[in-house]
Amino acid sequence: MTIDKKIENEKITLMINGRLDTQTAPELEKEVEKLEENCKELILDMTELAYISSAGLRVLLKAQKLMNTKGEMKLINVNESVMEVFEITGFLDILTIA
Repeated sequence: MTIDKKIENEKITLMINGRLDTQTAPELEKEVEKLEENCKELILDMTELAYISSAGLRVLLKAQKLMNTKGEMKLINVNESVMEVFEITGFLDILTIA
């Protein structure tokens, strides 16, 4: 998995490429933990995300909880297979998907 970061004022976009699983979830978790203090909007671009496991879901939940205190978090460009995981797990009720 690779993560590309784009910063625009108070908005940070993380482009996630590959598989978000047990081995790669800690990498995304580190990126979320070191978000700038002035980050008011976190965008997770999932255009190139092929797979997400329960470890990946845990990191998304942690990121959502953090951003609830700072501003907002949105997921964009979610493919069908990842969207299906969100539906099955009930994450559609927790996350904002645009």
